[in-house]
Amino acid sequence: MYYGKIRERDIANGEGVRVSLFVSGCRLHCKNCFQPETWDFCFGEPFTEETEQYIIDSLSKPYIRGLTVLGGEPMEPENQQVLVGLLRDVRRIYPQKDIWVYTGYTLERLRREGEHCRCDVTDEMLSYIDVLVDGQFVDELRDISLQFRGSSNQRIIRLRPEKETATNADN
Repeated sequence: MYYGKIRERDIANGEGVRVSLFVSGCRLHCKNCFQPETWDFCFGEPFTEETEQYIIDSLSKPYIRGLTVLGGEPMEPENQQVLVGLLRDVRRIYPQKDIWVYTGYTLERLRREGEHCRCDVTDEMLSYIDVLVDGQFVDELRDISLQFRGSSNQRIIRLRPEKETATNADN
């Protein structure tokens, strides 16, 4: 797997301050995608053990609420095969942090047998995700007033019960 960038302090792609990983590779090719360079599965840098450790270390800061994975397309099967290990490690090391994943595939497609986006690790991937933002970006439904989404067809789906973070507990 390759990735385009890592943001250590991102406030645009999920609640709170986050570490965001932008993976490479996408077959959906949404019209007017904001990062068409990430369609190429070899765009950017190879994702290595050092890359994963960098993300794990970046998540250690107390002001970081969690990890966001977007792209490209994290739920392409090739990407899932690598990302499942990262999400498993994040969940184990930082159970109090949340995980957001952005995908152009709908949750229904991810769960449906026979779909291109479903593979042997999809269910495990979904089990680690707190919030899934799903659905392809549709340029005709673009709405800049929407929080954490680009078009009105996209959904923000909480897959796991909301956990009490240190920030919430202090209030």
